[in-house]
Amino acid sequence: MTDAAPKIRLRNVHKAFGRKVVLNGADLDVGTGESLVVIGGSGSGKSVMIKCILGLLAADSGSILVDGEEVIGISGKERERVNRKFGMLFQGAALFDSLPVWENVAFGLLAEKQHSRHDARDVALAKLIQVGLGAEVGELFPAELSGGMQKRVALARAIAADPEIIFFDEPTTGLDPIMADVINNLIIKITREVGATALSITHDMASARKIANRIAMLFDGKIIWSGPTGEIDESDNAHVDQFIHGRAEGPIKMAVRA
Repeated sequence: MTDAAPKIRLRNVHKAFGRKVVLNGADLDVGTGESLVVIGGSGSGKSVMIKCILGLLAADSGSILVDGEEVIGISGKERERVNRKFGMLFQGAALFDSLPVWENVAFGLLAEKQHSRHDARDVALAKLIQVGLGAEVGELFPAELSGGMQKRVALARAIAADPEIIFFDEPTTGLDPIMADVINNLIIKITREVGATALSITHDMASARKIANRIAMLFDGKIIWSGPTGEIDESDNAHVDQFIHGRAEGPIKMAVRA
């Protein structure tokens, strides 16, 4: 990341659900044009952190800046304006079963009434081609697609409005290793073509190493390490070392019933 102001900045962000503290003073910078991956175990708060940035959850305290603008506490039209900068690839694709593929891709464009249906369909078909799917796929329904194809459709939807920032929530979950690598390659290709900043969350270290310029680890509600991808194996952080090598023994304790 350069010395320029970050695209996204989190400072001392807290979020709890009752007595369950999920974010406990999280600090994070995402540079413009950077691909940052946040790693951490299941339940570590990765998805909650992204939802707080998107405004889907309200942070309890702290600061979240997008392009230098505070977004905690904003709502209505101001939140809608900020969210137009965002694209999102949801875990599991999250496509609408009742809509054909092209309408899934163009859903945001149609909801915002930015395009006529004819123009929105043209954009959707172009985005499908961009992610390696033929235009004919646009007339199919999600149930007619493989898991890998559904993930590509979801990626096409994420870039339909040429966002400035794309969020990737566990982009390779449920995919075989070969298709996961295909999706990783597409993420790299698409973010470069769109010129977007990327913030991804995953526990898949193969994916993290492939798509990230920089990796950060979330543990116990805080970012405990961040650095260039090539430096993670020499982090000198016991939590990071245990996680990236998938060791049961170490400072990270999993709740397992005998």
